[in-house]
Amino acid sequence: MSEQAARTRAPHRGSPPGPGSTTIPWPVRRLGSGVLVLFLVSVLLFLVTQALPGDVARIVLGKDATADQVAALRQQLGLDQPLVAQYWNWLTGVLTGQMGTSLENGEPVADIIGPRMANSFALGLTSMALILPIAVLLGVLTARHRDSALDKVFVAVSSLFTALPAFVVGMLLIALFATSVLDVLPGVSTIPPGDLPWWYPAELVLPVTTLTLMGVMYLGRLVRASFIDAMDSEYVQTARLKGLSGRRVLLRHALPNALAAALPAAGLVAAVTITGVVVVEHVYSYPGLGTAVISAVNSHDLPVMQACILVLATTYYLFNLLADVFAAMSRSR
Repeated sequence: MSEQAARTRAPHRGSPPGPGSTTIPWPVRRLGSGVLVLFLVSVLLFLVTQALPGDVARIVLGKDATADQVAALRQQLGLDQPLVAQYWNWLTGVLTGQMGTSLENGEPVADIIGPRMANSFALGLTSMALILPIAVLLGVLTARHRDSALDKVFVAVSSLFTALPAFVVGMLLIALFATSVLDVLPGVSTIPPGDLPWWYPAELVLPVTTLTLMGVMYLGRLVRASFIDAMDSEYVQTARLKGLSGRRVLLRHALPNALAAALPAAGLVAAVTITGVVVVEHVYSYPGLGTAVISAVNSHDLPVMQACILVLATTYYLFNLLADVFAAMSRSR
């Protein structure tokens, strides 16, 4: 075979694999990397919680406990085992649904975090159901009326809100709507255990409003920028030159492409919203995973703390995966 023929048939090292090459599909690779990430998160979570100051057995029994009582509890909890054995027992328990029992009250961890998980997801999903349509509407309106008073107000307000932490926004809303200023909404969410949050709409208003404001301001700016880029693009200009009506250009060309560009950010906003629930729940004393984490940290309740943080980390990863899927769909489009 000639040297020229060999060069023709042999692929360049830096070239992408051809259609007949065996490569791992992107979804499989992404899921595989996700499993690895969650495994590393579980290791880091376990090590961090184990490194918290104080003897868990001593804290649970109190200062008056004898050394024999502390040693007996440490043996009962498996705290006298090597760290690797403790991690393996915890991980296998999580994978089989046996998350252990609370050190504070002896209840199964699954029974504690189950209702709180439902409350947190209700708060996060309700907020996302409001964030998406409002952000799209504001983004499109302000982009359509670029440099108008509405656009300038939105840009200024959204810049302010994206710079503020969620707890500051929450405290401002409490000061405005739950104190002597207006005093029309409860500043503390007193939802009885076992009841659904939707049965108490007044308790949801301020927490949902806090998360919605933060998400709308961030996603609305992205939709606005994407829509402006779409309206200035060549394909929209070509559609106008063809004599298409402004409404048809908007609905058939500009809006779909703008939403496709902004869609990956919606997954990230959802991930940030779910994790932002922790802060908002603490501000409003909302009975969700966030308040459970803080209570578990204060009482050194390691099983509850580890389970709550792992659920939140897994949820955050799943929504990031959703954002990656949206981004891949947008690129293929």
